[in-house]
Amino acid sequence: MRLLAFFKREAVLTVAALCALATMVLVPPDAAYLGYIDLRVLCLLLCLMAVVAGFQSCGAFQWLAGHLLSRGTGPRALAVILVLLPFFCSMAVTNDVALITFAPFALLLLDQMDCRAAAVPLLVLQTIAANLGSMATPVGNPQNLYLYGAYGLSAGDFFPVVLPLAGISLACLTAAALPVLPRDLQIPPVHPQPLRQPGKLALYGALFLLCLLTVFRILPYGLLTVLVLGTLAAVEPALLRKLDVSLLCTFICFFVVSGNLGRLPAVHGFLQSLLERSTLLTGVLTSQIISNVPAAVLLSGFTDNWRELLLGVDIGGLGTPVASLASLITLKLYLRSPGARPARYLAVFTAWNAALLAVLLAAVWLTSVGA
Repeated sequence: MRLLAFFKREAVLTVAALCALATMVLVPPDAAYLGYIDLRVLCLLLCLMAVVAGFQSCGAFQWLAGHLLSRGTGPRALAVILVLLPFFCSMAVTNDVALITFAPFALLLLDQMDCRAAAVPLLVLQTIAANLGSMATPVGNPQNLYLYGAYGLSAGDFFPVVLPLAGISLACLTAAALPVLPRDLQIPPVHPQPLRQPGKLALYGALFLLCLLTVFRILPYGLLTVLVLGTLAAVEPALLRKLDVSLLCTFICFFVVSGNLGRLPAVHGFLQSLLERSTLLTGVLTSQIISNVPAAVLLSGFTDNWRELLLGVDIGGLGTPVASLASLITLKLYLRSPGARPARYLAVFTAWNAALLAVLLAAVWLTSVGA
């Protein structure tokens, strides 16, 4: 029973491990396996998870949301704030953490306002906002962090590619959020929660800046890892036990799958032929099936066209619920809420994702034509 519960709780890791084992049958383990693992990405992910856990323990996100909503906002402004909170916060703390934090917060507010009917469109837009906002920075999601390191990108390479689409996404999400809540909705006063341990928050903020210095290759990742884990062990050791080690193990499995498939001539030729036709669309379509993080790891071994691959896996987070695993967080939260209507949620989710995917693909195409 414990094993079954583990498989259910860690479904993504389980599938990734099974895929890795399957490829190991085709490509038996040898010395080349050591070259598969990107230790820098794993250390950065671990450090970012540790720092974000520190922010959460201080109540930083609830404090921010409370202050933004305590100024007597109307229904339209409230809806925009609730949608854009995960958009902007995901740029720093990843799309997963933004949704884990702000989706339950939104459901709680809707219950207080007796407006549960707005839960589906609001949660769907929050999910899309987290996925699109996270593409604006190298640390916003795991695939950006991986591709930034794998291709040796600089800030001057990265930001001009993603920021125009982030701007278009911001405009679309703002317009979509305006009519979500009824105009005559009575909004109860929101009292911001006080920060817990502000001194620790400043410490975690400093560690986050060190993470950014490492992302931009100013600080060695080995030194960062020692500093972050050593600080947590001294200041708040309980957080070390809460880190999502399964995510790191999942990434290792992705590296093994990608490395092994790259050594199979038939797979290598097939993926290269697809990427030569359109790296962008291959990234988008692959993300719909295996999600955008493993798609980035897999496809990066077959193309030098990092611009289209970066955009493909970031835009590819829109579409199916599997396209970005962060989308499953909101779906699970909604399904656990009273009166959940899965069919309606999936219908609204699909409609909004398809619409914004079409808009962003058209924007990329028009930009490339104009260039």
